[in-house]
Amino acid sequence: MPRAVYVLAIGIFAMVTSEFAVGGLMPEMAGGLGVTISQIGYLITAFAVAMSAGGPLMTVALVRIRPKPALMLLFAIFLAGNVLAAVAPSYSIMMVARVITGVASQAFFGVAISVAVQLSRPEVRGRALAVVLNGLMLGTLLGLPLSTLIGGQLGWRAAFWAVGALTVVAALATMTGVPRLGRADGGNTDFRQELAVFRNDRLWLALSTSTLIIGATFAAFSYLSPILTQVTGFTSGAVPFLLVAYGAATVIGNYLVGRLADRHTIGVLLSGLILNTIFLAAFAVFAHLSVPAVIAMLGVGLVGVTMNPAMAVRVQRAGNPGPLVNTVHASFITLGVIIGSSVGGLVIDGFGLRAPLWLGVALAVLGLVSLLPELARTRARSTTDSPALDRAGAATPR
Repeated sequence: MPRAVYVLAIGIFAMVTSEFAVGGLMPEMAGGLGVTISQIGYLITAFAVAMSAGGPLMTVALVRIRPKPALMLLFAIFLAGNVLAAVAPSYSIMMVARVITGVASQAFFGVAISVAVQLSRPEVRGRALAVVLNGLMLGTLLGLPLSTLIGGQLGWRAAFWAVGALTVVAALATMTGVPRLGRADGGNTDFRQELAVFRNDRLWLALSTSTLIIGATFAAFSYLSPILTQVTGFTSGAVPFLLVAYGAATVIGNYLVGRLADRHTIGVLLSGLILNTIFLAAFAVFAHLSVPAVIAMLGVGLVGVTMNPAMAVRVQRAGNPGPLVNTVHASFITLGVIIGSSVGGLVIDGFGLRAPLWLGVALAVLGLVSLLPELARTRARSTTDSPALDRAGAATPR
């Protein structure tokens, strides 16, 4: 595996740590900025919306720039956003900072994934994507508790300064560790051709599946803390350790999916969705029992967001490995986060804390339905042809 792939993961880790920092510092930030906790919550929403809507627009603006300079420019924008957050004198300035960092973060995801694909042989692209996306998993495992610890000990502004320092480290590592590359997808700079792939129905179906997988997972993940304390009965002091265990499960699952994603893309997605449906349903039914609840929670961690490498391989095969496709895919993933967390909050009001888990079950089932056309297509091909090679040189996934 090229060393540069590991370097790209550091950048994603910095982005994810910044994304999660607000969630762990809500009371401190509310006091420091003179607003309510619910208003601080809007900073999380603003970051997600900026990622989803602004990331592709930023990628379009960078489409004629080679990947390495594009990454360095995105690091600079992201660093500026975090510095602005660290010194923000008011809530409105903090909101601007979150929008800036959200846009840069999403575009960085798309370009970094495209670079990882360019650097890797076709038969190991799924593994390369898993390595890069480990930055996301480690952000879940370490980024949130570290930023919360720093903010709690040194003040919430220190957490953003720390993310800024991490961004500088990641940028320097990228400058020295990532080679200069041509533009992805054969050096294509025709924006109309970049957009042409979005006429493919298979690409939109793949994007929709990704949204549903992530939506199902985040319907549960967004409300783990109140579920574990108010339904399962754990103390608030135990929750951070349970979340670390959940994060560890995502790291393991990401590694396993990365090993299988290239040759068994659809099979991995199918298995993951079936298992996630089972784990979410078990969590909903047995949430009041500590041992079954923890097992189900870890199961969701193992087969939920960890489908990312397989999701990315499928999207790239339906479209192309270029940065625009990857950034739009990241936006659909963010849309899943927004749907899972926001609708989960709505159903809690009407049906209680188990309701987001049942919402996750429903979204996972819809994800399975969205796979049916691809399964039918794969079966039809298997009855008429021997396994064909796709344009990347890998066997058609079964």
